[in-house]
Amino acid sequence: MFILDGKPLSPDVAFTHDGIQYPANWLRLATPEQREAIGITEEPDPAPYDQRFYWGPGLPKDHTQLVEQWTAQTRTTCGTLLVPTDWMVIRQQDNGTVIDPAIQGWRQDLRLACELKISGITATTTTEELAAFVTSPEYSSWPPDPNAPQPPTPAEPASDTISFEGGFTSGQIVP
Repeated sequence: MFILDGKPLSPDVAFTHDGIQYPANWLRLATPEQREAIGITEEPDPAPYDQRFYWGPGLPKDHTQLVEQWTAQTRTTCGTLLVPTDWMVIRQQDNGTVIDPAIQGWRQDLRLACELKISGITATTTTEELAAFVTSPEYSSWPPDPNAPQPPTPAEPASDTISFEGGFTSGQIVP
C-alpha cells in the first residue's frame, strides 16, 4: 500500500501532489526512488481477516451477537432447504397422501443437522472458536436431498471390444 501525506494511494488512480498531476499508471511505472523523492512510502498491506467475524486484523466482533446471528442464519438455511417439500406435508394433512419415506427421513435429518449445528455454535466461547466452527466442513455440509440428481458413479474401464445388441462386436463386417 502506497502512502502520501498520511493518505493511501490507489495504484491505478491519478493523483495530485504539490500542484503536479500524476497519471493513473504512475505508481506502477515509477521506481522506488522516484516514489520516495516525492514522499511516497510503501507499507505492507494489512493482514487479511474474515469480515464476518472481525472488525479488523485481531479485532473480533462481539461473540454473543455473532452466536445470535449464526443461529438465526442456520435456522434460515434449514428452512430454505425444507421449503421445496413443504407442499408434501400439507398434501398429507389435506388429503392423506403419504409422504415418500425418503423425503420424510431427509426432512428429519435436516432438522437434526440444524440443531447439531446450533449446538456447535452455542458451545463456542470465543469469536475465534465460532469462526473455526462456522468455516468447517461440519457446519457447511447438510444431508443430501434424496430427489437431487446423484453424481455419476465412476465408469468401468473400457474393454477392447464393443458389443452391440445384434450380437456382433466392433471390427466385424456385417453383410
